Amino acid sequence: MASPEHRATAAAILPLVGGAPNVSSVAHCMTRLRLELRDRSLVRDEELRALPAVLGVVEDDTYQIVLGPGRVARVAPEFQALLTADGTATGAVTALALAERGAAVRAARRTRNATPGKLLLRRVANVFVPLIPALIGCGIIAGLNGLLVNLGRLPGITPALTALAGGFMALIAVFVGYLTAKEFGGTPILGGAVAAVIVYPGVAHIEVFGRQLSPGQGGVLGALGAAVLAVYVEKGCRRFVPAALDVLLTPTLTVLVAGLVTLFGLMFLAGTVSAAIGEAAGALLSGGGAIAGFVLGGLFLPLVMLGLHQALIPIHATLIEQQGFTVLLPILAMAGAGQVGAAMAVYARLPHHPGLRTTIRSALPAGLLGVGEPLIYGVSLPLGRPFITACVGGAFGGGFIGFFHMIGDTVGSTAIGPSGWALFPLLRGSHGLGTTVAVYAGGLLTGYVAGFCATYWFGLRNPPEPAPSPPKD
Repeated sequence: MASPEHRATAAAILPLVGGAPNVSSVAHCMTRLRLELRDRSLVRDEELRALPAVLGVVEDDTYQIVLGPGRVARVAPEFQALLTADGTATGAVTALALAERGAAVRAARRTRNATPGKLLLRRVANVFVPLIPALIGCGIIAGLNGLLVNLGRLPGITPALTALAGGFMALIAVFVGYLTAKEFGGTPILGGAVAAVIVYPGVAHIEVFGRQLSPGQGGVLGALGAAVLAVYVEKGCRRFVPAALDVLLTPTLTVLVAGLVTLFGLMFLAGTVSAAIGEAAGALLSGGGAIAGFVLGGLFLPLVMLGLHQALIPIHATLIEQQGFTVLLPILAMAGAGQVGAAMAVYARLPHHPGLRTTIRSALPAGLLGVGEPLIYGVSLPLGRPFITACVGGAFGGGFIGFFHMIGDTVGSTAIGPSGWALFPLLRGSHGLGTTVAVYAGGLLTGYVAGFCATYWFGLRNPPEPAPSPPKD
């Protein structure tokens, strides 16, 4: 339930983004309030950034206000309620004028960002982002269950926990199919129905290219491809099937055509690709070791800055399906450790910048839990050099974990979403929980120290001037 604080935050944000008539839609992800604005020029950026609850602002195809995990999910409904209450208070002429003034600005921005590759990555990310809460919850339950089994405790409850943790993963293809069809403009339930054949036990009796299919073959990638195909088949049927027969023929042909192609082509192809992803991830870290970890940890912050990190979700989900954990996430999480270390160095080096230090104090808890966007957009990116030195910290942390992977101490995560300290309950490795936790903690510490040192000595050669003190009476 939202508190008066969250309602106050929503009420403070609304006038600073141009009021209710200037907001055409509102949504949110794990950390950001995403607003579709009619006229960008009406936003009062400086006042908005000065709000205590606002950790940063990002401009992409939408105007995104970084509020942090937990808070954004409570502020967004309050903001929507204000729009509903106030949206009709302004005259239609004003709203229409704002819409006309903002149309050209929105069109230009979308054209600039609407490259085919970027649009595809965003759409794929939009499919998997709604799955993250279930992945986190089931992953933590799986970790707790594994701990109880290893300790020999509560043997009567562990089978139930196994069912709770494994049920979602067993049917994840159905959810992916449903959300894919929804994202690509088809009927969601038809996408889920076609993707369901991937996990149906009866596919074990079907032979393709001389081999028996196995339930789950192709995994989330197969479900994604099957649902996209179903959307195109459905849209084709809508064009050619008579309206009187649409309710009968369109769903039947969609499931039949897309389902057969999935069974006799996509499952085999997606299974091959999924297996290649798992082998490539293992070979990369086993062969590349510290070098591979260094590169992966160092490059992840730029992906977060561009919002492209969510495109890695299908790869993580594929590895979790195959191996029970993803070995990439703990290494990529080191980027957040480098960011935390860099922020601490900025805090130490700039004692006469109270505004910046307040931002760091507000954003640091989220950073320690692996949510790096507030520190990126509120601290390191505006300062320039600290963003680069934070990447250096992430690279050293990733190199640390990559080295231990190369010598056989694998560290993985049973779910995606959290990082930083929040990843500890989700860790799983090849040499027991104690070793896995120790390696991951060592990577975090390495990232903190490297990010701090690089920023303290090289990241602030030309620090910003402190804000002038207010005149005394």
